[in-house]
Amino acid sequence: MVTRLSHYFLRTLREDPADAEVASHKLLLRAGYIRRAAPGIFTWLPIGLKVKAKIEQIVREEMAAAGAYEVHFPALLPRDPYEKSGRWTTYGDNIFRLEDRKGADYLLAPTHEEMFTLLVKDLYSSYKDLPLAIFQIQDKYRDEERPRAGLLRGREFTMKDAYSFDYTDAGLDKSYQAQRDAYERIFQRLGLEYYIVAADNGLMGGARSEEFLHPTAVGEDTFVRSAGGYTANVEAFTTVVPDAIEIEGQPEPEIFDSPDTPTIQSLVDHSNAVLDGQYTAADTLKNVVLALTHPDGTREVVIVGIPGDRDVDDKRAEVAFAPAEVEAATAEDFERHPLLVKGYIGPWSPEGAVLGEESATGIRYLLDPRVVDGSRWITGANIDEKHVRSLVAGRDFFGDGFVEVAHVREGDPAPDGSGPVTLARGTEIGHVFQLGRFFAETLGLQVLDENGKLTTVTMGSYGIGITRILALLAELNHDDRGLIWPEAVAPFDVHVVATGKDQTAFALAEEVAADLEEHGFDVLYDDRAKVSPGVKFGDAELLGVPRVVVAGRGAADGQVEVWNRRTGERETLPVADALTRLRG
Repeated sequence: MVTRLSHYFLRTLREDPADAEVASHKLLLRAGYIRRAAPGIFTWLPIGLKVKAKIEQIVREEMAAAGAYEVHFPALLPRDPYEKSGRWTTYGDNIFRLEDRKGADYLLAPTHEEMFTLLVKDLYSSYKDLPLAIFQIQDKYRDEERPRAGLLRGREFTMKDAYSFDYTDAGLDKSYQAQRDAYERIFQRLGLEYYIVAADNGLMGGARSEEFLHPTAVGEDTFVRSAGGYTANVEAFTTVVPDAIEIEGQPEPEIFDSPDTPTIQSLVDHSNAVLDGQYTAADTLKNVVLALTHPDGTREVVIVGIPGDRDVDDKRAEVAFAPAEVEAATAEDFERHPLLVKGYIGPWSPEGAVLGEESATGIRYLLDPRVVDGSRWITGANIDEKHVRSLVAGRDFFGDGFVEVAHVREGDPAPDGSGPVTLARGTEIGHVFQLGRFFAETLGLQVLDENGKLTTVTMGSYGIGITRILALLAELNHDDRGLIWPEAVAPFDVHVVATGKDQTAFALAEEVAADLEEHGFDVLYDDRAKVSPGVKFGDAELLGVPRVVVAGRGAADGQVEVWNRRTGERETLPVADALTRLRG
């Protein structure tokens, strides 16, 4: 049936909404695809649901081709499975928790690993039932502190999550590859450029984790790549550790006055003025004080020593200290630790305290991997307005461990030896992840193997952000007049527009719409009376249907204008030729 715009539940906006930040957010709101319900939460309107459904259909087809079966779980879930996995606590403030009238705890699902595991445990008991792959397309809920960019970072979003179940590691490898291949087909069909990058395994461990990142300036992720083919999310990037340096013969530590040196640059300038030698920020050891809030609510202050020419990367710190939440230490944290001399903190004190035995500040001290034995540093002396030079790692101080929190920079060497890396921005559109046996062990998912012995199932997890992909497609496919959808996901195949007051134009447009509908096209027909051509043309450009047919001035001569929104080409043709071209 032809969809008539005069009766369609759609209203467009002429101006950009004030709270919309990026192009996709502005255009999806203006074109009537979504409406804001609350921060990070949107109502889907008919035309938006059509695009969303087409993306979901492509995903379903490729999941079926990969041998996965569709299921559907509730979004409202009981506490108990998440308590058993530990994620009721480790998710912290990122999940929506609620109680029913009897006081029982529930949550709005941020993800469904526990439920998939329990479903298979309930139904399967033998290795003969495996391998198995099942998936769902379901809304997820995460209490984002700062939802932004419309559908790109929301509190409610639609996701496809799939899980594979095998009883051998070799089986998991095969299932993982099948899903990984399916993801490549999905993104190719959607016309999305992507990089497959090594990703952090997170709290659950696992043997392999890869993200599909779409390169875009509005992306929240940073990834690295080398000319030799190395790619990784910055959170998963590992530092190439320099060789240790001979300690014997190095000068002894020397304390020097350093008043009014609140920054690394001021310390470098002062050192070059009062000490022999020429120093740079890379010769200094920056001591960053962080506060970790653990899932049980306890707060711990730690110090991280990194080269002075680096800063702490918040995302890398978040991964390194997970599941704890990480922030800069506050004034109250400093008050609770009186041995911290703000601005002059270091891993050593003149009294000779040695980290690893007892910290000079009484606080856990972690080191950047570049701080190797024998490396010599200028750093705080733990005395007000004093620093120390020639402080040698492995002789004068030791760390309580190493941690990867420093920023990755252009030119850093790739850990696989493939050359220096460059940095790019991107948005995660998919994640494939070998979960291994974490959830199966936690929730008791076992099957009998060939010898009749119980063996724990190994799992894979595979996610795609449906609504995020829709936003990215809008971000990629627009001009200054509106959206221009790829044909694979366009809400309609053809947008037919009747203009003017002459009923001949409306009759011809009706004929074109009926012919196209009869030949299998999904047609949107703008049959609105008493609406100016300018408004109709503006809506046709804004809505983004890739092919537009206009019946107007030439209707009396049996001619229509055909627009190709992707190329910008517009051509006037006899209606028979136009229909032949559109059908072709």
